[in-house]
Amino acid sequence: MIRGKVWKYGDNINTDVIFPGKYTYSITDPEEMAKHALEDLDPDFSKNVKKGDIIVAGKNFGCGSSREQAATCLKYAGVGAIIAKSFARIFFRNAINQGLPVIQCAQAVDAIQNGEEIEIDFNEGKIITEKRTFNFPPLPESVVQILKEGGLIAYTKKKLEAGK
Repeated sequence: MIRGKVWKYGDNINTDVIFPGKYTYSITDPEEMAKHALEDLDPDFSKNVKKGDIIVAGKNFGCGSSREQAATCLKYAGVGAIIAKSFARIFFRNAINQGLPVIQCAQAVDAIQNGEEIEIDFNEGKIITEKRTFNFPPLPESVVQILKEGGLIAYTKKKLEAGK
């Protein structure tokens, strides 16, 4: 379960807006990437986001190039989850691989306001706002395990060590 402040954005937030392409080959440290998260869309984001805050967005979040830095910078900025009407397929996978929960729930997106404090109960599949609760389908067990371990690399390492 997480609780955080909402940062709300619109449709078609692409990977170049999430992590500016001009840094793709010059910044490789995830902590440094986090300092540039959403800087072209919301210059205050990286300075003010708190651990556990939640991004809420419209359709096709993470569209554009397949660069994984977009998911990495959000995770290292402290984002606890992203709720959107829909996600670009590759961004969705990159977020899971980074251990960043992504939830598709259009009804919640329409109702949640920027700056609102909300709670997400992953076990129960609930997004809880001050006025209403929204249900989302439970995440597949394989995804839950990857998220629990902090991402695909950590999950894979643990599985390999357990097999020794």
